[in-house]
Amino acid sequence: MKKLLTSVLCFLMAFSAIAQEPKNYQFSLEDCLRFAVANSLERKSMELTGESLETTYEQSKQQRLPNLSASMGQNFNNNENGWSTSGNVGVGSSVTIYQGGQINNTIAQNKLNLERNAVQLERYDNQLATQILQSFLTILGNQELLNYQLEVLNTSREQMKQGQARHKAGAILESDLLMLEAQYYSDSNNVVDSRINIENNLLDLKVLLSMNPTDHLEIVSPNTENLDNLIETLPTEEEAISLAMDYLPDLRLGDYDILLAEKSVDMARGNYLPSISANANVGMGMLSYDDQGNGRWLGKPSESVGVSMSIPIYSRGQTKANVKKSRIALQQAELDYEQTQLSVRQTVVQAYRNVVSAYNAYKVSEVRENAYSKSFNAYNIQYQYGTITTVDLLQQQNNYLNVLNSYIQNKYSLLMKRKILDIYMGRSVEL
Repeated sequence: MKKLLTSVLCFLMAFSAIAQEPKNYQFSLEDCLRFAVANSLERKSMELTGESLETTYEQSKQQRLPNLSASMGQNFNNNENGWSTSGNVGVGSSVTIYQGGQINNTIAQNKLNLERNAVQLERYDNQLATQILQSFLTILGNQELLNYQLEVLNTSREQMKQGQARHKAGAILESDLLMLEAQYYSDSNNVVDSRINIENNLLDLKVLLSMNPTDHLEIVSPNTENLDNLIETLPTEEEAISLAMDYLPDLRLGDYDILLAEKSVDMARGNYLPSISANANVGMGMLSYDDQGNGRWLGKPSESVGVSMSIPIYSRGQTKANVKKSRIALQQAELDYEQTQLSVRQTVVQAYRNVVSAYNAYKVSEVRENAYSKSFNAYNIQYQYGTITTVDLLQQQNNYLNVLNSYIQNKYSLLMKRKILDIYMGRSVEL
């Protein structure tokens, strides 16, 4: 029995370990965007809100139809003849014929809310895509920097080994050897820091993707050799503004806010108008039982049909105040829309000019990186032949690393700003 329990326990532990085993993912930017859309918890919450709004909209359309209800009652009576019971049944229906347009306005308002939620979902997708793009490119930049740092680390290791040999031979001072060793350990620390940064960046990306933090995520690097096409395919500033004004969900949300405010005005004004309803009822009389259990109908089945009208005369100023407040809300929605238009135009103009500025910075840093790379290689060869000092070599190496870091930052800054502009213009995000 003990062996059986031990076997079962081992099986359950093994099964649990298999069930919790981290998954492995290898994602391009496009894969990240698809995964995020499919798994984002916030997005799923917004979709549920949409389903609720759709249910409300469908139910509001049923308000045009008559209702139908049945009633049944049973009474127990005690008098001089003893106990008796009686009951009645009936069916009734009513329908609103006119209610100042409130039913139609409610239906229209619920439909607008449903459509507005869909636009809000689009805006969320844009915001999520922007965040994922920034995180993805940050990882790519740090990975590229790490690759260069590993190359520099290998060079520093060789320089330290050569320095140790030259120091034994009396060709360099101990201070020169210590500087070479310090540079090697500094380069090693840079590599460690970059790896930690990449892991933290990956964790941030997993959060955006709603991915399990323990899963393994590997980024697929796109081809970023030639970035000149980013500026070659750039539309004019006015074209970019026009595309953004036609696409951005922020402006369409403003449109819906105005339409909803207009419906609120109509609904407030509808309270000035009369409402008309019709009703019909069918009663089956009353069935009475005596103490002997004998039953008989009292009265005859009855039928009734009626029409009623309610006319608002005086509401202590409530309707007037509601109309005024709804009109103020409409004016506020119109002002907000105008402000959104200005903000969108300003944002797109700034984003466009950021792309142009980023491209210029990238081209300058590209030339500098190429020049400093060749200069550092030349200094390294000269140091091997003993024609320059250790101080000269390490100074040139640090200069190269600074220029290299600037080049990588400018490179991925250009990519990010260009793709963010694409999002504003409604274009697909691809690398």
